[in-house]
Parts: sequence; structure tokens; C-alpha cells
Amino acid sequence: MGNKMPSLEEELFPSTPGKFKIERTHYMNRQFYRCFASSSTMFLWTLFLIALTASYISFHSFVDSGSRYLTASWGGIQWEKQIRVSAEIHRDGGMSVLVTGAAGFVGSHVSLALKRRGDGVVGLDNFNDYYDPSLKKARKALLTTNGVFIVEGDVNDAKLLANLFDVVSFSHVMHLAAQAGVRYAMENPHSYVHSNIAGLVTLMEACKSANPQPSIVWASSSSVYGLNENVPFSESDRTDQPASLYAATKKAGEEITHTYNHIYGLSITGLRFFTVYGPWGRPDMAYFSFTRNILQGKPITVYRGKNRVDLARDFTYIDDIVKGCIGSLDTSGNSTGSGGKKRGPAPFRIFNLGNTSPVTVPTLVSILERHLKVKAKRNILDMPGNGDVPFTHANISSARRELGYKPTTDLQTGLKKFVKWYLSYYGYNHGGAIN
Repeated sequence: MGNKMPSLEEELFPSTPGKFKIERTHYMNRQFYRCFASSSTMFLWTLFLIALTASYISFHSFVDSGSRYLTASWGGIQWEKQIRVSAEIHRDGGMSVLVTGAAGFVGSHVSLALKRRGDGVVGLDNFNDYYDPSLKKARKALLTTNGVFIVEGDVNDAKLLANLFDVVSFSHVMHLAAQAGVRYAMENPHSYVHSNIAGLVTLMEACKSANPQPSIVWASSSSVYGLNENVPFSESDRTDQPASLYAATKKAGEEITHTYNHIYGLSITGLRFFTVYGPWGRPDMAYFSFTRNILQGKPITVYRGKNRVDLARDFTYIDDIVKGCIGSLDTSGNSTGSGGKKRGPAPFRIFNLGNTSPVTVPTLVSILERHLKVKAKRNILDMPGNGDVPFTHANISSARRELGYKPTTDLQTGLKKFVKWYLSYYGYNHGGAIN
């Protein structure tokens, strides 16, 4: 029987080092050769194992990333297919529109109107909890039924936006995603900067880099008029005295979009909405909360201005706002940049979208009482210094001329439609009792 070949470890580091002795030269040469041969073999095996391990890790990384691609909240083959199908145009001369804030009040109505006339529509919404997300989910379900796919994501997600523009060459963007509400800004100011400024810039960056560049219509606000006392409010009036952080972020948005228009050739239209109301509305709005509290027998707070003057608003029905939004898309003109560089001047427009008939808040309450057949318990208080303004009144001559905008729904008619929706959605019978 031959002697057992010592392992490399045994040869270099014997278990009994004290017995290791230097013998004849030829013996040492033989040992060195064996060591070298064994080392070479081990080195080759080590290289092989390293290569095998690297291949294994690389393969699993590929599989893992592919798995994440297929199972992420956005991304993947099925997701891209849904985007493309939703963005398909079904009319001559139609447009493909990315609607941000699509599960919101105005966004859901605009998306539905565009889809019904044959335009391609893809929605984007982060479904935040500023108000009850279940209402947003219900709007989403309505849109899904009508063939509009909504991506759940944030306008601050640059990778998501880039992916969307890679999948579809949107001709237009309807940017309605925003942190809304005047009073909430005192509780959570950073959310307004995050959504209304940072989110807007992220979207503008995506649009200026897209090829082709889309035309953009976005929601500013009548709040930008702030402490302006000229009546009615005109687009040429000064807007450098905002009365709330919300107003300030919207004013900043107007300046930011002008910059992107000037530098990158983006076609941009800003819309100053005046107190939008109607079915599927926002629960934080006065007409909505008044309706809820009146039906529940709870008191409502009605504020008044200086010298006990009633507050007044230019209440604008949602269907009229939708007409203004679509008119803006249809007349937007083209962006002129490519590769992130401006090739020529592009349209930059700002319009008021209002009703031109301000109504006092006490009158609003009286109309709701009539439609609900329930008397309100009113608490009359002086308006606190929380950013609200005493009145709004829109001059819409520019929108009439350029967009063909013509509001047709008065507050009496609009609130009747809202109440009918509210009673149905929340399960009340017409007498005010819940089913």
C-alpha cells in the first residue's frame, strides 16, 4: 500500500510543527514540486469555483430583478400592455393624454370625458389619505370600467415618469395632481411643497426630456389672486400677494412652468379653477361637509368676513370645468423642443375657469336645505386668519375667446345634481334618513 498524499494544509502547516525537519536537498526539491503542483491545481480549482459562483450570483440577480420587474407595483410586461391599451386613440385626430391626479375629483371627470370621446387616457395617482382614499378607489373603479388604466404612483417618481414616456409617446399631459386645500397647509406645509412644487418640477423634467415633448395643461388656482381686490379677477391682475401657502405654491407653479416654456419650448396652459363642486367631489370642501353635517343633524360653521359681510365664492360646476380643461387641451398647440432643447417659441397661456356669478355661503346653505329637505343648524363665526379670502369672482373673457369656454350650470342646478349623487353614493333615501 502506498503512503497517503499529504494535503496542502498538512504540508504547509503540519499538525506537529516541532517535528518538521529539513532533510536532503533532493527531498526538498521533491516536496517543493509537489507543493507547486498541488498549489497550481488548487489555484485552477479556485478560479473555477469563483467563476461558477459569480455565474450563479449573476443568474439569480437577473432572475430576481426580472421577478421584481414583473411583480412591482409598476413595471412588467402586463403593466406595459395595460398602459398601451389604455392609451390607444379611437377617433380621428385624437390625442393620448397622461392625466395626473386621475383618481381625484377633477381628474376623474376629465379622464372619463376624454375616454368617452375616443382619446387615449392613462391615469396616475398616489391615492394619498388627505381625504378618505375609499372615494378615490371608487372613482378608480368607475374609470376602470370605462377602460381607463390608473397607475398607482407619485409625480415625484422620476423613474416611473420616464418609464411611462418610454411606453407611450403621450401627445398631452393633463397635470391635476396636487395637494389641495387652503387650511390644511397650516397643519402640513411640507406636503404642499412636495406635491405642488417638487412634483411639478419632476413632471416638467420628464416632459422636457420626452421625445416628442407633450403639450401640458395644468391646474393652477384662483387662490393665486390672494389679497387682490379688483373685481372680477382677471389674468392680468397682480398675483404677488398670496394669502395662503397653498396659493403661494400655485403661484410658484406658474413661475416654474413659465421657465420651462421659455428654456425648453414646452407648450403650457395653466388653469385657475374657481371653487369647483359637483358629484364625486372633495369631502373637505364646504358644500360637501355641509351636506354631510346637515344630514347627520350636526351644526355647520358659516364664516363671515369683516364688518359681518357674507363670504362669497364663484362656484363652478364640474362639467363646466371639464369643458374648459378639454378646450385647453384641444387648443394647446405643440411643444417645440426636442432632446431637451428648445427649437422655437411655444404657447404659454393662463386662463380663469369660473362661473362669473358669485354666491354667498349662506345662500349656498339655503339651497342645500331645500334639496336635502332638512334645516341646517348654523353657527355663524368671524373668519379666522387661516388663509381664506372673503370672495372670488372670475373674469372669463379670455377663456371664452380662446377656448370657447361657456359655463352653463348655475349653483341651484349644480347642487341638485350633487345632492342626488351624494344621497345615492352614501345610501340615504331622499328624506335624509340612511338606508
